[in-house]
Amino acid sequence: MRHALVFGGTGQIGAPLLDRLHEAGWRITAVTRGNVLDRPGIQWLQGELPTLADAPRDVDAIFSCGPLDLFAQWYAQANIDCPRVVAFGSTSVDVKRGSADPAERAVAERLRKGETQVFERAAAVGANATLLRPTLVYGAGRDHTLTRIATLAHRWRRFVLPRNANGLRQPVHVCDLADAAFDCCDAPASFGKAYALPGGERIAYRDMVERVLMTLHPPPRLYEVPGLVFTAALLGARALGKVGGFGDAAVARMRTDLVFDPAPAAKDFGYAPRRFRPTAAMFRAHGADFDA
Repeated sequence: MRHALVFGGTGQIGAPLLDRLHEAGWRITAVTRGNVLDRPGIQWLQGELPTLADAPRDVDAIFSCGPLDLFAQWYAQANIDCPRVVAFGSTSVDVKRGSADPAERAVAERLRKGETQVFERAAAVGANATLLRPTLVYGAGRDHTLTRIATLAHRWRRFVLPRNANGLRQPVHVCDLADAAFDCCDAPASFGKAYALPGGERIAYRDMVERVLMTLHPPPRLYEVPGLVFTAALLGARALGKVGGFGDAAVARMRTDLVFDPAPAAKDFGYAPRRFRPTAAMFRAHGADFDA
């Protein structure tokens, strides 16, 4: 029986990955900061990265579904015998590299450094590493973009966007990402490579938001306003503590295409993500009731 060590096993990607591994007959050791009860085939370790000290001494594969920089720090000094590493990063390593926002540039740098550390450590210990870079993640009600939009729109019964927010996006479902991690594990063509993992459809930002709103009951109305009006409204909302997470750089990107090629992942391990067909359940965070 093959043995997997999974970081981020309670997260939005880690949870469906555990299901895939369990269904395939793997023995799983999963790491969490909380207290989770073991179940047949899955043993939980309580701890945090990068200081986890109680990991198994040898496993067949390591899957990292949490923060890449913390995993990279742990892996760089871990005393573990493992021939295969699959770790999630983000396309932000490229998207935010030239951002006008220093905080976003710092995110990109942490991701770049994390990727480098993982590849270098894997090479040093004779392991094969693959880095997976999702685009706009959704599906578990725990993402920081589409679920936030759904939550704010439901609360206000409306959502406002600047006009011409038509930059293309490729939202990707968490289960497709879990499938990608599982499938690439045994794909030699993926060894030593990094892959963008976009969703299966290119869609304009405003149309993506509209599809999210149409899942809610009643569907909030989407308003499109001139850019200056939107900026003023956003500044007012921030001052009142009514909204967070929409920085100026993020707003500017609403008109910019952020698209990535899924062909390398499709060729090397059969990546085939679904089109963007959201439901309200995909955005229910912390018990939110979108039917109320």
